[in-house]
Amino acid sequence: MLDNVRSHKIEDEEPAAFADKRVTRREFLKGAGIAGAAIGVGTTGLGSLLAACGGEETTTTAAVSTPTTGAATSTTAAASTTSVSAAAEIGRELKIGFASPQTGVLAFFGAPDKYCADRATEAIGDGLVCADGKKHPVTILTRDTQSDTNRAAQVAGDMINNDKVDLVTAASTSDVVVPVADQCEAAGMPCISTDIPWNNYIFGRGATPDKPFAWTYNVFAGMDDFYANYIDFWNQVPTNKKVAFLNSNDAMGQATDMSAKQFLPPAGFTPVSAPLYNVGTEDFSSSIALFKKEGCEIMHGSANPGDFANFWKQCLQQSFHPKTAAWFVALMFPEGAAALGDLVINQNADLIWHNAFPFKSPLVGDTCQQYADEYEKRTNSKWNVALCHGILFDWATDVLKRTANLDDKNSVLDAVKSTKMETISGMIDFTAAIDTSTTAHGPRRISENCYTTPLAIGQWRKGTGKWPYDQVIVGNVAAPMVTIQDKVQPLSYTS
Repeated sequence: MLDNVRSHKIEDEEPAAFADKRVTRREFLKGAGIAGAAIGVGTTGLGSLLAACGGEETTTTAAVSTPTTGAATSTTAAASTTSVSAAAEIGRELKIGFASPQTGVLAFFGAPDKYCADRATEAIGDGLVCADGKKHPVTILTRDTQSDTNRAAQVAGDMINNDKVDLVTAASTSDVVVPVADQCEAAGMPCISTDIPWNNYIFGRGATPDKPFAWTYNVFAGMDDFYANYIDFWNQVPTNKKVAFLNSNDAMGQATDMSAKQFLPPAGFTPVSAPLYNVGTEDFSSSIALFKKEGCEIMHGSANPGDFANFWKQCLQQSFHPKTAAWFVALMFPEGAAALGDLVINQNADLIWHNAFPFKSPLVGDTCQQYADEYEKRTNSKWNVALCHGILFDWATDVLKRTANLDDKNSVLDAVKSTKMETISGMIDFTAAIDTSTTAHGPRRISENCYTTPLAIGQWRKGTGKWPYDQVIVGNVAAPMVTIQDKVQPLSYTS
């Protein structure tokens, strides 16, 4: 709970990424809200499910501890690894707020966030030399949203009003980003975010092309990018193009059902939709019977990992063997793959980030491979796609360094709006012309407030190293700068 604050040094941190109060595998399989939150448009519904979900929050300091208000994770820059002028005058402390789901059903998205913040802190060292010529110490305040939309809004308000942060950052689904961004928009606080599709970020918050947001900016792929990858993925396996749809009756499932019907028929695919199922359903026999009757050879849908594992095992028991499949959320993370066992082989993996992506952090100095390797070394856990959240600290520090007047929020906003840089997750360029072409995929400025990041698609394969399963890149329609590692393979079935 929030009253239970534990203080310790970095070296005392639990080595496992999901230790202590983080989500267990059982909780992962029971995580009914994860699919609805991950790429869905809804921002409500998790509150009642997660009201009882809490967890200890920790205070982590690199060397110099800075007091903060409320329970939080504070990462304060200290030992300098940044090349700066020794004669630079010392300026005031700068604070970056970071809203992250450290506990609750979205904790798998937030699992790498402490690592990302720690790496940023180490790179910042004893400060950033900003446009005013002064070297400013920097504190990163990581606040646990507990995977709850109401808590996310409260966290944002606390960072703005109590912690007096200079910039707010947020990541991990609509259920975190939307309430945080809305609070910042209302308060006139610059906010940058990632890991929420631009469609949901814009339309889910009520913006229109002629009425953009004033204070909030996002970088992430869109639903159009996901489906461009899926179409390319499915076209590499000969099928009758009849797609079985199984979607949960929640925000994610409803959004998937709507998006699939929008994007797939023009590409020559025929959807066969089963009725939306209630999260936690144990018997999928009627849906499977429909798919078999219609002769579907492709499987697609939205399901949390537990429901998906249950459904897929029943497909095999009832001799429904689609040639290929693609799922939202269920198989993004190594834990979901491990829970399914060898049945995960050749299932798809949405790659919002990958250790083979050809990018480098300007702040930390690591390539994606180096960033992932260091994560595995520090946490003893396999890297996961949410390491893309490191983009927030590349971006935030670049913004602060370019801000003409750090005491003026409009000046900070001007720096956000003029961002043009490479990051650990690819290019950001808010100086580029807006490109709303329906045939364009991959990085582009899609609106006043959103720039899209690369999105690849992969398949799970038997691991060749320390980990039981690996994600192999098989498609790059929405990430043309990414190298494909192997061809798409059809699903295989054993008796």
